Amino acid sequence: MPFAQPIFDSIPAAPSCHAATIVEAAPDVFLAAWFAGTYEGHPDVGIWLARCEGAVWREPVKVADEPGVSHYNPVLFRDGTRTLWLFYKIGLSVPTWTGMYRTSSDGGRTWSTPTMLPAGLVGPAKNKPVALSNGEIVCGTSHETWGSWACWVEASADGGRSWTKRGPIAAPGAGAYEAKRETAVSAVWDASSGKLVLPKHFAGVIQPTLWEHDAGRVKMLMRSTERVGCVCASASDDYGRTWSPAERVPIPNPNSGLDAVRLADGRILLACNPVREGRTPLSVLVSEDNGVTWPQRVDLEAGAGEYSYPSVIQADNGRVHVVATHRRTQIFHYVLDPREL
Repeated sequence: MPFAQPIFDSIPAAPSCHAATIVEAAPDVFLAAWFAGTYEGHPDVGIWLARCEGAVWREPVKVADEPGVSHYNPVLFRDGTRTLWLFYKIGLSVPTWTGMYRTSSDGGRTWSTPTMLPAGLVGPAKNKPVALSNGEIVCGTSHETWGSWACWVEASADGGRSWTKRGPIAAPGAGAYEAKRETAVSAVWDASSGKLVLPKHFAGVIQPTLWEHDAGRVKMLMRSTERVGCVCASASDDYGRTWSPAERVPIPNPNSGLDAVRLADGRILLACNPVREGRTPLSVLVSEDNGVTWPQRVDLEAGAGEYSYPSVIQADNGRVHVVATHRRTQIFHYVLDPREL
C-alpha cells in the first residue's frame, strides 16, 4: 500500500490550500509548493514551500506574496543543469493570470527575485515541464477565456531565456458557439468563491501533462470540462512543434486536474480523479502501451471529500512521489513502489 503523510500540521493564517507540486532537489531531498490563503482567488493567497529530508517535512514558508493580488498553481521543475524553477501565476482572476518564476541554484535554499513572463505567456499551467531529448524545455499550458478553453505548449531552446508558444490544442466539439447560441452563456467568474462556474455544455481542455516516449515524440493528456466528460489526449512527432487533434481517452474526468509521468521502465503512471462527478477517489492508473489502455489502478484516497490536483514524479531511487490536495485544508504526500503496481 502507498505510504501517506500530511506535509504540515497547520498554517493558521492560510486555512485553505490547493494545487501542490513536487520536485526532487537532490537525492532523497524533496520540495513541495502550493497556494494557500482564505480561499482560492482571495487577495491574501500566496505561494508556500516546504522541504523534506529523510522523509521529514520541515515547516512551510511563504515564498511569493504580492500584496492585494491572488497567487495560483505553483510548478516546481529541475532542469538539466540542476537549476530549480518555481513557476506560479498572479492575477485578480484565472483569466487575468500573469506568469511568474523564480530560480534556485542551491537546491531551493535561496531563490532569485521574481521574474515576470511576457504577456501572452504564463508558464506551465499546472504540471511540470519536460526536458526533451533535443535539449528543449517544454511547458504544457492553457488559457481559460470566456467561452473557450484550450491547451498550448511553451518551449525554450536556450534554458528559459526565451520562449516560443505552440498550439492551440482544443477540446473535441469546442467552438460550437453559433450552433448553440440560445444556450451559449459560458464560464462565469464567481468572485466570492474565486472559481469559474461552467455550464454542462461548455467544451474545453486545460492543464496538460506531457512526456516524451521516443526522440521527438511527445504525448499530452488534458483535463476536460463536463461536456467532454473524459481525459483527452494529443500527440506530437516533432518535439512539440505541431500537435494532433485532441481525442477522448476512456478515463472519466470531472473537470479536475491530473498529472502523469513516464517511469524508468517505460510505463506511464497517471494520477487523477477517474469519475464523472466529484473529486474522489484520487487514484493512480498505469499504462503499459503509452497511454492507450489503463488496466491497473490503485486508489490513494477513496473517502468522502475532495482529494485532487495531484503532482507526480519518479525519484532517482525509483520511488514514485505524489502530492495532492486533501480536503482543501492539507497537502498530502504519497510514496509508491512502482514494482508493486
